Amino acid sequence: MEQVLAAVRPSETYFWATYGRAELDLLFVLKGKKFGVEMKFSEAPDVTRSMRIALDDLSLEHLWIVHPGRHSYQVDERISVCAITELAALAADIGRRARRRKSSSTAARPVPGAAPSR
Repeated sequence: MEQVLAAVRPSETYFWATYGRAELDLLFVLKGKKFGVEMKFSEAPDVTRSMRIALDDLSLEHLWIVHPGRHSYQVDERISVCAITELAALAADIGRRARRRKSSSTAARPVPGAAPSR
């Protein structure tokens, strides 16, 4: 996670969780848009129910699953898998997405249930 934070350099970061046990390892806002990062220790990580809940409840612009494998790939329009060795590409992708025009569905709103990460 520290490598992701060093590559992206967000000003504010959060860990997000619900009473229903959904959670997101890293939530941050950049240029008014919310993004998420989930860390998985699998060569081929799966998209979880918790990730889908975070995408919808937080109106995330995009969510990345960072893993120790060799391959990065797009899962769907709002979820990508990123190999830990490609964090520079992740930072560039986040920058591109943050510069895009905001849509009304992803405009920054208060983050329910988010606690600042330490």
